[in-house]
Amino acid sequence: MSNAGPEVAAPTGTLRRIAGNAALAVGFLTILPVPAVDPGPEGVGRAAGWFPLVGAGVGALAGGVRALLQPALGPLPATVLAVVALVTVTGALHQDGLADTADGLGARGSSERRLAAMRDSAIGAYGVLALLGWGVLMVSTLAELSIARSLATLIAAAAAARWAALLHATATPPARTDGLGAAFHVDARTLLLASVPSIGVVLLCGGPIGGLAVAAAVAATAGSTSAFARRTLGGRTGDTLGATVALAELTACLTLTAFWH
Repeated sequence: MSNAGPEVAAPTGTLRRIAGNAALAVGFLTILPVPAVDPGPEGVGRAAGWFPLVGAGVGALAGGVRALLQPALGPLPATVLAVVALVTVTGALHQDGLADTADGLGARGSSERRLAAMRDSAIGAYGVLALLGWGVLMVSTLAELSIARSLATLIAAAAAARWAALLHATATPPARTDGLGAAFHVDARTLLLASVPSIGVVLLCGGPIGGLAVAAAVAATAGSTSAFARRTLGGRTGDTLGATVALAELTACLTLTAFWH
């Protein structure tokens, strides 16, 4: 009887930790009002294993908007609203990172000057062009697909894109000593835990060949943003993490659409 307490407490503590990490991932990646205790600077990294599954849910929500509205509005307006839902439910977190990273790319001079441009709250011309390009390509790509395929594409793309952020985080050192880029640490175990559901989702949604093509394209995107961040900024920032997600989403959508055509 004296050993019953610890035997029950340990699994309970583990379940609470798992549930807390899942809630943290939802609260960090979406605007959903999920109650979660402040985890400290390294907590987001501990919750990163849940990112692909949260992303799959985000993609399912956007795909559901397309499926619900297309019969009344047609494919193009429904797709526009689906992309709006995708951006809205995440609080435009990744699009903000894409715009800031594009502004950093457009800044000339040292890495310090580029980092300063990325921290400027005003969006510059490069940022506007990046957002316009992302939005136009997302809408035009998804509008070509049937309801079922657009749903599958959005789920696969949103899941794989969050996995790409973890690849980016493990491939690049932080560019600053503060901020999300410095605090977001992803260890090998967390990356492995995230890789399994991410690859599983893309294989389920895109089939064996299409899913592997998406995984390879997304990994290549993460490699490209990592190389850019190391060369021009000295490492990752919260903005480059967000840009990686946005670009990987677009890459996954383009890859699956090309495969199905």
